[in-house]
Amino acid sequence: MSYFTIAGVQMHALHHGDNTEAMRHRVDVLMSRFPQVQMVVFSELMPLGASPHHAQPMPSHAEQLFCQIAEQHRIWLIPGSMFEHTDQGIFNTLSVINPHGQVVARYRKMFPFLPYEAGVESGSEFVVFDVPNVARFGVSICYDMWFPETTRTLAAMGAEVILHPTMTDTIDRDIELSIARTNAAVNQCYFFDINGAGAIGNGRSIVVGPSGDVIHQAGTGEEVMPIEVDLNRVRRERETGLRGLGQPLKSFRDRRADFSVYRSENGSSPFLDTLGPLIKPLRADVEEY
Repeated sequence: MSYFTIAGVQMHALHHGDNTEAMRHRVDVLMSRFPQVQMVVFSELMPLGASPHHAQPMPSHAEQLFCQIAEQHRIWLIPGSMFEHTDQGIFNTLSVINPHGQVVARYRKMFPFLPYEAGVESGSEFVVFDVPNVARFGVSICYDMWFPETTRTLAAMGAEVILHPTMTDTIDRDIELSIARTNAAVNQCYFFDINGAGAIGNGRSIVVGPSGDVIHQAGTGEEVMPIEVDLNRVRRERETGLRGLGQPLKSFRDRRADFSVYRSENGSSPFLDTLGPLIKPLRADVEEY
């Protein structure tokens, strides 16, 4: 199968609170209106909001609800992410659920948005999964995409589509749109960057094709985006080049360069060590008049 339909859901939700029933309703309406949809992707931290105080061990009741929804509609479902409580700490975790209502993978965000996403641990394992007879998909979350190594690793693992829930309510959303396009182009893959709206994101979700072309960019309000992807396009462009030109994945594979910044265990360097601690900026003292 070359064609596969993925719907990104950009919706308003509570910043702190249970949004799971609203998500169930949104899927019910979506599937009634667009029955051709085979996969649904929500934004980061949509189910239970953005507070680590709502962290739950997994499997959880919320995750089980999404398993029921996926099985009911026979869809692949990525319900954004949820804070996961473990003995090692709290993680920002994404579940991948298949049409049989089974959790086939969980991904823990590698780069919490420090210093603002305080108290959240970093995951360490990349996650790809296969939709049989369709394609291999990779997942990442929000700030992960600011580190090109994350998407490049997923592409090197065979991912042809990257699913990327985000929760951006800050003034750097325009930069993220450029990063999403760049990630798609340099890795020759589809990139679904799905944001929330209202209190849980400033919208402008974006779906990008393997040439870095914008297939759809949402506004700032609620929106459902059913997009049919053509996996043969990914394979053809990886074979012949982006717009018949550069073949970045092959060039990366065949490189002679040895990136010295990666030689140390933590990726540090003498210069990076001079940048100081990773903390919130403080207000400068102002002389009183």
